[in-house]
Amino acid sequence: MIELMVHDEKLRDDFARRLAQACKEFGLEEHGRGVKLAKAIGVTPKAVSKWLTGEAMPRREPMEALAKYLRVDLAWLQLGKPSNSEPANVSYIGKHKTGNSFPLISWVSAGCWLEAVEPYRKDEIEIWPETTVDASPGSFWLRVKGDSMTSPIGFTVPEGMIILVDPEKEASNGNLVVAKLENENEATFKKFIIDAGQKYLKALNPQYPLTPINGNCKILGKVVDIKWEFIP
Repeated sequence: MIELMVHDEKLRDDFARRLAQACKEFGLEEHGRGVKLAKAIGVTPKAVSKWLTGEAMPRREPMEALAKYLRVDLAWLQLGKPSNSEPANVSYIGKHKTGNSFPLISWVSAGCWLEAVEPYRKDEIEIWPETTVDASPGSFWLRVKGDSMTSPIGFTVPEGMIILVDPEKEASNGNLVVAKLENENEATFKKFIIDAGQKYLKALNPQYPLTPINGNCKILGKVVDIKWEFIP
């Protein structure tokens, strides 16, 4: 519990520094900055004050409003630059950079992607987001849906982001993974947890319960990249 609290505190502090930097580059003077931001995006000055001091982080809607108003990349403002301290060994990128491209597929397709010699004709897949992460040739993107990985505080992966899944990278305790449960049609995106020998799939949203796995689950791959990609 102490380690989690320390980690959340670091996430909030890092966000507060990026927010302060964005405000400075936008031309907002430190004096009265909180009031101006609050008025611009429709929240209370008290909420903005907590963001600026690292006491809290905004939810998805005000985060998007902040990025739009300050004219900065949303992924950079929310997640920052890649670092070894990011959880689950996930690398994040802000603006689109040249790199390897991988297909964006459906959650149903992900469940059987590895079970066929040529699961889907890749030339029929229209959307191929790029990444700067070193991923295996069989990797694929999925678009996050639902709110199970949306955390009210700290690290969060909200609906609409895309995740890059590498089936050749072995998942270890604490990694983000895509898995397929028995008797379920679609894959699921969760945090892989091992506690006292028992394995679980854990949502970042505390409203969702832990899912014990014991021979009833196949890990399809480890999530190696996450980003915003504004695609249809």
